[in-house]
Amino acid sequence: MEKRATREAYGEALLELGERYPNVVVLDADLAKSTTSIKFAEAFPKRFIECGVAEQSMMGTAAGLATTGKICYTGSFAIFATQRALEMVRNVIAYSNLNVKFCPTHAGITVGADGSSHQTVEDIAIMRAIPNMRVVVPADYFEAKAAIKAVAEIEGPVFIRLGRLPIPLIFDEHYEFKLGRAIKLREGNDVTIFAIGLMVSAGLEAAASLAKEGIEAEVIDVSTLKPLDTEVILGSAAKTHAVVTAEEHSIIGGLGSAIAECLSENLPTAMRRVGIKDRFGLSGTPDELLKHYGLTSEDIVKEAKDLLQRG
Repeated sequence: MEKRATREAYGEALLELGERYPNVVVLDADLAKSTTSIKFAEAFPKRFIECGVAEQSMMGTAAGLATTGKICYTGSFAIFATQRALEMVRNVIAYSNLNVKFCPTHAGITVGADGSSHQTVEDIAIMRAIPNMRVVVPADYFEAKAAIKAVAEIEGPVFIRLGRLPIPLIFDEHYEFKLGRAIKLREGNDVTIFAIGLMVSAGLEAAASLAKEGIEAEVIDVSTLKPLDTEVILGSAAKTHAVVTAEEHSIIGGLGSAIAECLSENLPTAMRRVGIKDRFGLSGTPDELLKHYGLTSEDIVKEAKDLLQRG
């Protein structure tokens, strides 16, 4: 199965945006090669701003440019974009509902050997809590590319979480992203697997394994966490009466929390959360870390079967 990192989509989407929108400006914090925004810098040098190791200044500069009618895309590692620069993101950009798109890369624990200082397990929770902020976590390269391009036409701040690890392709070049839409990838009547990011492909693998045991799992890609597609979520939960969420993020404040909030208020449903259990990251290879933190298809299968056995 072909694999590509979602961060690769950033640089390539920016090239297309640069051609289409003369008011698109890209800013980076000394990580243009890693975030792949270097492609835009080489093609449109007059619309690229290298801010250096100064994420707060990058966000402030983006805010200023946005007030002049620019569509600003900012790149950094997720840990720095969402936490080192958080005050500027909240107080300057989101508070004023400015047209800045945050597309940080190297999110989650699959940054790997860089360890906890460069891994982020709480970025989605932080961004979800900020008023005016939309939150998107693409499932593969094609969804990431489509989302990055689509949000250029959406006024206001948007957070798109991108990763370093190459992951399986689920969609193709014809995929069209729509903010606020969850996508059903597999039909099932016994249990629903809601997943985001690299855990979507793990969810599909889990569903295939469960099917061999006579358990039909519905798999839904919840690529937009805010605004949440409550219609699709409630419709699937009403059908299966059993829900498992899967995310490369803390179970506190991320997908698991968002689904639990939706269900508890509208349709109380038995559920399990596959994610990081209130812990920091560690140094290791991506595969080692995914296994260590229980973020594999086997872990999803285990939780689904346990849920169904307990009724």
